Amino acid sequence: MTQDSAYTVSELGIGRKLKTLREKHRFTLEDLAAKTGLSKSLLADIEAGEFIPPVGTLLNLARALGVGMAHFFKDEAPRVRISLIRRTERVPIRQRPHQREGEIDYLYESLETSKPDKHMEPLLVEFQPPEASERVFTSHDGEEFAYLLEGRLEFRTDERVEVLEPGDALYFESDQNHSFRSLGGKPARALVVVWNRI
Repeated sequence: MTQDSAYTVSELGIGRKLKTLREKHRFTLEDLAAKTGLSKSLLADIEAGEFIPPVGTLLNLARALGVGMAHFFKDEAPRVRISLIRRTERVPIRQRPHQREGEIDYLYESLETSKPDKHMEPLLVEFQPPEASERVFTSHDGEEFAYLLEGRLEFRTDERVEVLEPGDALYFESDQNHSFRSLGGKPARALVVVWNRI
């Protein structure tokens, strides 16, 4: 997964899909902000295609609007019981060059975009090596599993710090403050599965 081969939020139409869903539910930006805990200005920026929402934010929006996260990556997908996604069909997401202060620096690629009503979100995530002072914590409902494929990755909560090496696996409840950061000056890649508590 490289930045050159990844899609931007505007190419995927995430903002357009979010606005369509919001209007379908007859929510104002204020309504959706109250329902998700996200700011009205952040929601407006997502709808305008000016901000790539991180995974936790997309999950939060999907839950609030009654869809799976896959809804934001593909147009109307029928309900399926078995989904096979070929390597060439995967959807990588990249950050834009100018990001907001406090935004998590990672690239993510959805590994399943055909089943709209799933409870797990499998992702291939590439964590960039920010400075320690740039560490950003996040939290969202659900649970996460991470299996480190390459690089070294620091996982931190308010009470705990762990360093993952390739082959290490981590499972945690994601409603606690948590942060990831690549170590050693190189990106770290992990298979991440997020369970969306519905």
